[in-house]
Amino acid sequence: MGKKLIVFDFDSTLMDGETIDFLAQPLGIEDEISKITEEAMQGRVDFFESLTKRVSLLKGLQEERMIEICQNLPFMPGAKECIKELKNKGFTVIVFSGGFKPATSHARGILNYDADFSNTLHVKKGILTGKVGGEMMFDDSKGIMLQTIQRVLNISPNQTVAVGDGANDRSMFKYADFKVAFCAKPILKKEANIIIDEKDLTLVVEKLKGL
Repeated sequence: MGKKLIVFDFDSTLMDGETIDFLAQPLGIEDEISKITEEAMQGRVDFFESLTKRVSLLKGLQEERMIEICQNLPFMPGAKECIKELKNKGFTVIVFSGGFKPATSHARGILNYDADFSNTLHVKKGILTGKVGGEMMFDDSKGIMLQTIQRVLNISPNQTVAVGDGANDRSMFKYADFKVAFCAKPILKKEANIIIDEKDLTLVVEKLKGL
């Protein structure tokens, strides 16, 4: 197959949970935020509107606490082993996340993927302002970025695997011949050709045998 690319979602795919739900806990608003997250992942609300609304609720959280939480998130079982094996097989491993840079960049140092693209929480005087910006703000952001990566690496859809769990992963499925729905919402499963319902990322490697 030559050069190969695999792109993982982060929240609820490589990481067991949603970063923003963990950030909501110190503020006591995890139930409110998780409900909005669920609506977005099911594809019932626009991702950009959902993201900006949820981040606005984090206003006032200390930056130091945010970083601490982002650096102590639980990884999905098999995450490290999965990425190591994929890299041994010659894959370039990239992470796209509608979540946040302090989480995805820290995880890169542990899980050893090649690059991460995510969003940045705006901070002023050590406090979150409730504003967000970045590379993964919209429903179609992952698909747009995947096309960019494919052009840079000169990799085609038939050399590309996309792994995700929610509605905003649909846009990258369009440009990957191998579409993996991992413990995913029904809206994503409909567009997948590989479905894994067990929380074990080593099963991704199993399903890609022969690539």
